[in-house]
Amino acid sequence: MPELAGSPGRIVLITGASHGLGAALAEAFAAEGTQLILIGRTPGALEEVDDRVCARGGQATLVPLDLLRGEGIDQLGGVLAQRYGRLDVLIGNAAELGTLSPLGHVEPKVFEEVMALNAGANYRLVRSLDCLLRAAPTGRAIFVTCSQARDARPYWGAYGASKAALEALALSYAAEVRRTRVRVNLIDPGPMRTRLRARAYPGEEPDEQPAPETVVEPFLALAAPDCARHGELIRVRTEP
Repeated sequence: MPELAGSPGRIVLITGASHGLGAALAEAFAAEGTQLILIGRTPGALEEVDDRVCARGGQATLVPLDLLRGEGIDQLGGVLAQRYGRLDVLIGNAAELGTLSPLGHVEPKVFEEVMALNAGANYRLVRSLDCLLRAAPTGRAIFVTCSQARDARPYWGAYGASKAALEALALSYAAEVRRTRVRVNLIDPGPMRTRLRARAYPGEEPDEQPAPETVVEPFLALAAPDCARHGELIRVRTEP
């Protein structure tokens, strides 16, 4: 776990920050001069995001971490506690598609990994970072979900189940902290031009979908210190 620099203003942690929506959010928050903690599995891709963050005047600590390694998430909470004593914003964005096939054909290992990353890793983040969010003046937790959690579709069983579990987890957490200063919400950004989308729809032209940069504003709004929304699921766009 890398050593973190001295504390600035707001501290924002983003998972899945190597590509797509996570990278777009990193750039958007960098414009506000926050200290970013960017988590992703690919060091090279994180460094490219860091270059763009620095170009916008921001600063970031890069944490190459496979979120399936729960002990790494636990260590992260300890490092943040020692360095900052709080976390202002948690954005749980990392996700795994798995295999799109009849549920009976999905290998147990694939199903377990999809559930472990999309739901289990976010539980582990809450477990590790809850006290730091509570210690912040205005702690914010935002989790990224999608329509498959609610709109049952053939062949999306593993992914849909994992996102449904994430929604239940996040809303339960929201109910637990409703008497605190922490605000917890979910965002369904709708279809975007991402690597996960490309894997799910390989025949689709990338330009047919909007870029992730087009959906960052709702995240910035929910992360704002004066935002009072809590325990909500915000749908930015719907599938056609």
